[in-house]
Amino acid sequence: MELVFIFFLSSLLSSMAPYLLCAITLLLLYEQLSYLKKKGPLPGPTLILPFIGSAIPMILNPTNFWRHQASSAASSTSGLSANYLFGRFTLFIRSTDLSHLVFSNVRPDAFHLIGHPFGKKLFGDHNLIYMFADAHKDLRRRIAPNFTLRALSTYLHLQQSVILSHLSRWLSLAADPQTPIKLRFLCRDLNLDTSQTVFAGPYLSAEARRRFNEDYNLFNVGLMALPFDLPGFAFRRARLAVSRLVSTLSSCAASSKARILAGEEPSCLVDFWMQDEIREAEPASADEIGGHLFDFLFAAQDASTSSLLWAVALLEAHPDVLGRVRAEVSAVWDPLTREPISAAMIRGFKYTESVAREVVRFRPPATMVPHIAGEPFRLTENYVVPKGAIVFPSAYESSFQGFTEPDRFDPDRFAEGREEDRVFKRNFLAFGAGPHQCVGQRYALNHLVLFIALFVSLVDFRRHRTDGCDEISYVPTIVPKDDCQVYISPRFPGFSFS
Repeated sequence: MELVFIFFLSSLLSSMAPYLLCAITLLLLYEQLSYLKKKGPLPGPTLILPFIGSAIPMILNPTNFWRHQASSAASSTSGLSANYLFGRFTLFIRSTDLSHLVFSNVRPDAFHLIGHPFGKKLFGDHNLIYMFADAHKDLRRRIAPNFTLRALSTYLHLQQSVILSHLSRWLSLAADPQTPIKLRFLCRDLNLDTSQTVFAGPYLSAEARRRFNEDYNLFNVGLMALPFDLPGFAFRRARLAVSRLVSTLSSCAASSKARILAGEEPSCLVDFWMQDEIREAEPASADEIGGHLFDFLFAAQDASTSSLLWAVALLEAHPDVLGRVRAEVSAVWDPLTREPISAAMIRGFKYTESVAREVVRFRPPATMVPHIAGEPFRLTENYVVPKGAIVFPSAYESSFQGFTEPDRFDPDRFAEGREEDRVFKRNFLAFGAGPHQCVGQRYALNHLVLFIALFVSLVDFRRHRTDGCDEISYVPTIVPKDDCQVYISPRFPGFSFS
């Protein structure tokens, strides 16, 4: 009986083969023609591979892929270029003015921030990125107390403790002065430890932190993987890891609520959040807050790792800048006194903050900010963005437009008298713009300024230079191609980091 069924099925498929082949051919032709119609007059590939489009070169060499997208857009009078990835039409925006049209949410359904081309499935439901209109405004209002001067001052002490402990570990790893160490993963661990400590404070046990680190690594791998949500694939492992991470952070939110209701003072970000949240007429659930805490952690983690690495690389490449930073910090802070760097000191490090801002301008961590078109939108006189297109406004390209000698690393551009962050504010898009502009940018800058102050004051360092070491690598934020290999040694051999 089974042989009869197999024979029947084989005969049926054989008879249908010409029709199936015809149907597949028509589908492929429709896909090609649909792409060409959406592409219109824009530069971009003429022929596309079915479904995957240009995904393979994008994954194998993202640096060259996005460089080519930017070059194509620069050659176009519109400042746009088109492509096709995983069945989705994509649009790269080099023009700052056009990027602002996307960021500004000029019409409620025109463009929706997605953070990652397949982020909604990856990040989960309770996510700040995918909130809009009144719900988004209300959430940002509730988040605001997390970044007051009092809250930032509290975080500063936590950040300093974590940075010092990791610097001590780095120096122990660099016991052999002839062997360089790679800072990329060390900075990633520092930032993950900082985020856990600042955001969740005492509510994460040592074991919870260990599991958290494992899950976050799975998530990071999945960000750069093919979006196949199937068992055994990195994307599926990443999605499941996010669920566990959010669950852990939700438990932290519940513990924080109990502590704040008992009258305790806030000691970390979730405490400041809960202090105000419990006064709301309709407080958010622990699951919702857990999801938003994950948003914060994701935003703080990889972007900050990128900035720390580029700060080290750029300071080493510009000894005059390094000398000025060390002089400014040493004028008000002596590490041998064991006194911590205070919030007032951080506010007084004007030149160091200019260095931090220039690091972020010169190497914006998130080079692009993906949005999806919710409706057809006329972006230029000659081009209408089709509904469903994934749109990539480039913060990186805008950073090299308008500014004086934009290709030169020049912290003085932000000094009093020049103030190019104000003069060319529209081009400074590293923290985004419009309704979804980064709500924690002051926290991020404080962290970078504090790291720079501590690192240059306590550590002597030089790069292990190799060919192409400073080229950009996407992981997914941008880092030096060599993962920032450095030789380091203590500036004060007797200094205790504990």
